[in-house]
Amino acid sequence: MDNQNSQEQSAAASQQAPQNQGQTQTKKPYRRYYNRRKFRPQGEQTQPARENKNLSFKKISILVPLLNEEESLRPLYNEIKKTLKTIQADHEIFFIDDGSTDKSLGIIKDLAKTDNKIKYISFRSNYGKSAALQVGFKNVTGDAVITMDADLQDDPGEIPSLLKKLDEGYDLVSGWKKKRFDPFIKKTSSKFFNYITRLFTRVKIHDFNCGLKAYRKQVVQNINVYGELHRYIPVLADWKGFSVTEIIVKHHPRRYGKTKFGISRFFKGFVDLITVIFTTRYIRRPMHLFGFVGLITALIGFAISAWLAVEKIFFGYSLSNRPLLFLGTLLIIVGIQFFAIGLLGEILVHNFQDDKEYIIKDKK
Repeated sequence: MDNQNSQEQSAAASQQAPQNQGQTQTKKPYRRYYNRRKFRPQGEQTQPARENKNLSFKKISILVPLLNEEESLRPLYNEIKKTLKTIQADHEIFFIDDGSTDKSLGIIKDLAKTDNKIKYISFRSNYGKSAALQVGFKNVTGDAVITMDADLQDDPGEIPSLLKKLDEGYDLVSGWKKKRFDPFIKKTSSKFFNYITRLFTRVKIHDFNCGLKAYRKQVVQNINVYGELHRYIPVLADWKGFSVTEIIVKHHPRRYGKTKFGISRFFKGFVDLITVIFTTRYIRRPMHLFGFVGLITALIGFAISAWLAVEKIFFGYSLSNRPLLFLGTLLIIVGIQFFAIGLLGEILVHNFQDDKEYIIKDKK
């Protein structure tokens, strides 16, 4: 009997052991889970994660220039609102309709009926992206401004990252579409364009024409964008003394509509580059450009003429059939004209100098 009881006790113990072992195995993950997660009382609702709680901006303006983007406006609006819920700041969404001929304006009006944060301006004709941005810059009320295209290739989810970088002390933060979903010709020409612009302007960013940018209000109040100069906003801001940087942003393939990129924009871009270089470097000191070119040209002309004079006086060469003589004379005349243009420019700058053109950063 003793042996039988001992066997039954050992069997019962062996049956309880796996159960106890299983209980300990289930408790360990529970302990790890409990220690890892913050305890939340039953019935308390979870709130969406709030990003950038410590941003110094009180109001954010989202500026969206558009042309015939009726299919993308509602998805874009939904994504923008979803992102803005993660930012503890007031906001406005400003649509600038650049003369759309589709239903874009009607869709914007429908959205504005349900959201008083939406504002819009509609042009009667297509004036270009620069005009749309300029009008938007003059009407936004936020102390931080985000610009983005309406074709859904710019990701609204990048807005918090742009604002966070802007809050580090920069005045303008430009997006860099490092991985692009564009046609080959557009990507290739863009790389070449950005390289040339970076070389001549000395502004060290990779993507000047990215529509996704963040600005402090003082920047948009003090730059003038016209023609096709929206590509060079970082250059214009840098010339005004604002600090410019960039961050990598997501880029998406175009979902709807057609690209507004054309081969004519490629050539217009380089003409505008010349305009930007002149207006940012030499508009206040034209003599530095025209005087330098004129001086070099005239010196070359004088050198050619001097060499021909030496040949005539000391070697007796005839100058009647020497095209080099006409070249030297022409270079001297052109050089003097360039110098005179630079001098006239300096007189105009001197007479129309205005203290309002200087931007004050701080004052006591």
